[in-house]
Amino acid sequence: MIILGISAFYHDSAAALIKDGEIIAAAQEERFTRVKHDSGFPTEAIRFCLKQANVTLADLDNIVFFEKPFLKFERILETYLSTAPKGFQSFKTAMPVWLHEKLFQKRILTDRLCALENIESKKSIRSKLLFSDHHLSHAASAFYPSPFEEAVVLCMDGVGEWASSSLWIGKGASLEIEKEILFPNSLGLLYSAFTSYLGFKVNSGEYKMMGLAPYGRPMYEDLILKHLIDVKDDGSFRLDMSYFNYMSGLTMTNEKFHDLFKTEPRTPEDEIAEFHMDVAASIQSVIEKILLKILQSLAREQRGIKNLCLAGGVALNCVANGKILKSGLFENIWIQPAAGDSGGAVGAALAAFYLHHKNQRDVFFDQDSMKGGHLGPSFDQNDVKVRLSALGAKFHVSNDVAEIAAKALADQKIVGWFQGAMEYGPRALGARSILADPRSASMQKTLNLKVKFRESFRPFAPAVLFEHMSEWFDLEKSSPYMLLTAAVKPSKRTGGEDTGTGFERLRNARSQIPAATHVDYSARVQSVHMQTNPKFHALLSAFYKLTECPVLLNTSFNVRGEPIVCTPEDAFKCFMGCDIDMLVVENCVLYKSEQDLTHVNDHRARFGND
Repeated sequence: MIILGISAFYHDSAAALIKDGEIIAAAQEERFTRVKHDSGFPTEAIRFCLKQANVTLADLDNIVFFEKPFLKFERILETYLSTAPKGFQSFKTAMPVWLHEKLFQKRILTDRLCALENIESKKSIRSKLLFSDHHLSHAASAFYPSPFEEAVVLCMDGVGEWASSSLWIGKGASLEIEKEILFPNSLGLLYSAFTSYLGFKVNSGEYKMMGLAPYGRPMYEDLILKHLIDVKDDGSFRLDMSYFNYMSGLTMTNEKFHDLFKTEPRTPEDEIAEFHMDVAASIQSVIEKILLKILQSLAREQRGIKNLCLAGGVALNCVANGKILKSGLFENIWIQPAAGDSGGAVGAALAAFYLHHKNQRDVFFDQDSMKGGHLGPSFDQNDVKVRLSALGAKFHVSNDVAEIAAKALADQKIVGWFQGAMEYGPRALGARSILADPRSASMQKTLNLKVKFRESFRPFAPAVLFEHMSEWFDLEKSSPYMLLTAAVKPSKRTGGEDTGTGFERLRNARSQIPAATHVDYSARVQSVHMQTNPKFHALLSAFYKLTECPVLLNTSFNVRGEPIVCTPEDAFKCFMGCDIDMLVVENCVLYKSEQDLTHVNDHRARFGND
């Protein structure tokens, strides 16, 4: 049984293909089109999935869209009616898009799919179409690939059709909803409102606010809990909508919100002040406390279920995830690596396989079924050589790329690392990564300003050999998808007084890996396992042999405003446009010093806000 899942038309469009319950391929459309957070129909992602499985649309049993457009339209229409005439301008803006593009999606999906393979009989495609529910797609993406026979499944995001939070119980192949909280009450939209207020872009800048939070103090936490959100003992909550504008307007917050904080919203060009840091710290603390209240209630109600699965955009908050794990409320936690809307594609396909077709589920208790997240395109060595040669790139071929790259990293060089199948989800996990030595006190600033071309306060993640992880970080469970934050072990800290405030704190080296240690001694840890990531594991092992440090700084292989690289061509273009010193693409090694400088791209000249 072959099923294609599709997520599209809002943000982070994606496609995923499963065969008899096994995830064969999955990718976001942005990686092919080079349009960050591409929301369009995922034509290229679908083409890749079909090619990877060696099938055509005719071979598919079902094509499943990740949500129900008519239910979402009902919610939008009812929202406008309930706030009329206040929301007329927003209504006037949204309706043409819905009536022409989003509402009649069965027809649109049929037309686009038929055009993909020049299929004349639309009936043959239409008969294969199914529509999942948005939060069901999230829940299925969290539970079915997990290594658990049974689990509590919590999904939280901005909003789907109506639900913004939902609780499910998964047992075997069954997945049943227990509770939900409906729009406009939404932790995801609350967090996004603060993201917008602090001058970052909604649906892409939330992680910037999370990175900003440790610089501040949660001094506005009580203000938020008193005025903006009413939280009950069981974690259920209700927003005071008089402070927000997203139901009827074109902005997230309103003047009443701004008056509460006695400050107008920051624009992207404004300097980040101590006030903004404190606001970020405050909303981060509020989100963490609400999540813990919810999970304390769930742990009491669902006695005997020791496993927790998470999905939805809120599950990408790795700081909150780390607090959840440390709370001990559940023995085991598994988080879908593509927790946002892109993961809805794999969830929709799995929901159809297990719930619509009622298939049995095999559980692999030693590992999940996401294959380390490496579900995207890969390129064999001969193909890489042909592609690089066509670009005029100068390269050397070696079977010892791990040792060569490890030596360069130990010598303080910055390395672009392109190996195997591309990652599915927002994190680079060692297939499309930029790597550096975390022991360097200056590397964090260098990478932000000269390689990534982004804000200097942004932290970087450490990738660590799993067998050495507990020596360096306060973390006992594996974290292969970089979705858990943990503290650097006291034995690896350098001590010293934490002087200064705000961004001045960046000057203080806090540990033996200062470039990958945030100002609060935390780190967003990626544990690297030989079974799922052998080439990256070999590189870390080679670096450890040279330096006695089993950690590398790992960030996504892209610059600000661009998606993570997909092809060797993308990697070479990025390599030549920033201060990466060495590029390793499969067994090809490229040194910047040997390249023709006519290939250099000035990324700085064309940056916009991502």
